[in-house]
Amino acid sequence: MSTTRESEGRMAGTTLSFDQLRAESESREVRYVQLQFVDILGIPKCVELPVSQLEKAYNNEMMFDGSSIDGFARINESDMALYPDWASRFYEMSPDGSGNVLRVISDVYTDKMGADGARPYEGDPRYNLKQFLNRCRSDLGWDFMTGCEAEFFLFDAEALRSGDLVTHDDGGYFDVDPVDRGVLVRREIVDQLHEMGLEIEALHHEVAQGQHEIDFRYADALETADSLMKFKSLIKSIARDYGLHATFMPKPKAGINGSGMHTHVSAWKDGANIFRDDNAPGHGLSKTAIHFIAGVMKHAGAITAIANPLVNSYKRLVPGYEAPTIIAYSIANRSPMIRLPKATGNSKRLEVRSPDPASNPYLLMAAILAAGVDGVKNEIPAPPPITENVYHQSAEWRAERGIEELPGSLEEALDALEANDVIRGVFSEHTISHYLASKRAEVHEYKKAVHAWELDRYLVQY
Repeated sequence: MSTTRESEGRMAGTTLSFDQLRAESESREVRYVQLQFVDILGIPKCVELPVSQLEKAYNNEMMFDGSSIDGFARINESDMALYPDWASRFYEMSPDGSGNVLRVISDVYTDKMGADGARPYEGDPRYNLKQFLNRCRSDLGWDFMTGCEAEFFLFDAEALRSGDLVTHDDGGYFDVDPVDRGVLVRREIVDQLHEMGLEIEALHHEVAQGQHEIDFRYADALETADSLMKFKSLIKSIARDYGLHATFMPKPKAGINGSGMHTHVSAWKDGANIFRDDNAPGHGLSKTAIHFIAGVMKHAGAITAIANPLVNSYKRLVPGYEAPTIIAYSIANRSPMIRLPKATGNSKRLEVRSPDPASNPYLLMAAILAAGVDGVKNEIPAPPPITENVYHQSAEWRAERGIEELPGSLEEALDALEANDVIRGVFSEHTISHYLASKRAEVHEYKKAVHAWELDRYLVQY
């Protein structure tokens, strides 16, 4: 499989005509077109059509049934349309010879272009993020740059079919691996991401066996969210070619580190990083950045319901496995929720370490940024940064400093989100109500289930 992404569609003032798109597709021998979108849970979806229908897609006339998509329309208003964002297009060469594919991320609308009442669908997570970013540009003149470090596990696919979690290696953090399937998968992923126009900054083995991380360079918040969706699909597809199963589940195995998705954020105005203040003592961050951090800390509980969206997410957020459990920030220290990386100049930023890769990137970006903006608008003060390793401090030490814990369960995080008007307010009521309902149902199902641990612990003893 090979992918190529054309970048000219993102350039200001550049439009892509249908004749250009058709010629480009013909030159790449495209046979199928996939219009991709995402549901409120962050699960990628697509409508596939033969290339003969390319003009219909270009004219925003491709309809689909949204009634079965989580968080989308009710059955009596199910017909929806996909409007492709051609700047996000990329190409795949099919390894089985079935035909090359043009893939493009799309916005969800209530009807095809030109129809009465056609408008962006309020339940589309990508639309929610776009609306928030547009408001920030209009009200503040701000743009946001974000970058993510997405971790994932690779398991042997054949063993997994038998119910066994077998990793492909015995490596550890930054190990120099033998050239095995994991290394080859990582390299091929990076090669293809580069062809798609994404700049990869690093790739390495993570702490746990079979765990990997690929970091791509920061970009506009919407582009980062789009890239994450492509990234996830690409990794799973390439892993299958090597007999492996890639998973972004936060904690697939007990007793080892889980997978996080550290998220870096900076705010820009008129081409300048407004988080930067070279005269600020100690950290080089502006007052704007400190208020932003304070906002993220204030709304951390509600953010967690978006950033850590699974029951399983809270198996990762426990002491002892390098995941943050407290609401604080530090300079370089990696134990609190927020870290200030040792960066200079326009690289000044904050790193939110609590999110995991199961989160919906569009909702995640909106939640973090809305919290930070609230901190700036209301000039929320931030406490001093933590210098100690919080993992080694007692509960009494934390209490003396007013340090609070992140939610310990999905149910607790959902309660915080439901009570938080700032984070709720960044999403449409449709989106947030469906998200909460879906996640409450997940918690309820988990509570009803009988788990292997319970059987091992209690079945014979009682």
